[in-house]
Amino acid sequence: MMLSRAERIKFRMRGGLIPAVPVPRYEDGEVHEDAQAAYVAYLTAQRIAGVAVWVHTGRGLHLQREQRQSILQAWKEALKPNQIIVAGVGALPESSLSIRERIERWKRESMKMAEDAISGGADALLVFPPIILRELPAQEREKAVVQYHEDLAQLGTPLVVFYLYEKAGGWSYSLDLLRKLLSLPNVIGVKLATLDSVMTMQTIARLLAVEFPNHLHITGEDRMFGYALMRGAHSALVGLGAAFPNIQADLIAAYRDKNYARFIDLSERVDGYAEATFNEPMDKYILRMLHCLAVAKVIPGEAACDIAGYEITEQELTAIRRAIIEYRLY
Repeated sequence: MMLSRAERIKFRMRGGLIPAVPVPRYEDGEVHEDAQAAYVAYLTAQRIAGVAVWVHTGRGLHLQREQRQSILQAWKEALKPNQIIVAGVGALPESSLSIRERIERWKRESMKMAEDAISGGADALLVFPPIILRELPAQEREKAVVQYHEDLAQLGTPLVVFYLYEKAGGWSYSLDLLRKLLSLPNVIGVKLATLDSVMTMQTIARLLAVEFPNHLHITGEDRMFGYALMRGAHSALVGLGAAFPNIQADLIAAYRDKNYARFIDLSERVDGYAEATFNEPMDKYILRMLHCLAVAKVIPGEAACDIAGYEITEQELTAIRRAIIEYRLY
């Protein structure tokens, strides 16, 4: 029996690790092309199911269109035929317009980003939470969220709903709204990133297991990676995988193989690594991942820069180096 495109993508994602990839930059914010090429060559040689581009880790909404297209093309050319690309989709709102005008322009830009991703060869789309729609009257919001996802789904490419904690610019979708989104055609699952709300993660994991067993539960829980697998996650799409993905890929495989002694060992090591790199300010993890790559000599130190204006401290660098050694990350 021929599988649908959505089913093929789900099959290739299931049991795999998909790193959310950052973009190496110079201090002035320009993309470091040599470092980007070196990073692509390094990561595609690891045990990954694919990569996620244009997402938060890559500052996707801040990339110029030409930059996005170049980055997508570089990964597309380097990945193996059975590996996939998930592309983030969204837009930054224009602040000088009325609410309705802002939403219309935002939606046009978001749809254009989705169309660019599809024409560039992306296999699936990860939908940034459309927080601009919170500006609508309360009675219109959820309907607008569903309509937005439905419009994206109608483009025909598999869609991943993104449940992201609000402090990171996300939206705490109600269970009823999640049900509506997961019931849309071409939606293949949800990426969960609740950070520190284990109860929320458990509740949504149960919803997926009981009501949507054929959908993917994709964990984005960098700080409770192993436990997310125990709660039913089929695969992972995480920024934590940006530098040393093999240990996390091995963790997923150990759980699926019921090799629980190895799972516990790997889970402790992955947790230790996450504790050294995913801490407050949480948005600084992107810079920390780039410095992990620099410590591993994948990219030069001059390319370990982010546009958010953070500076790495000696204390953080020491913690990163210690974690790499202590947890045997490569």
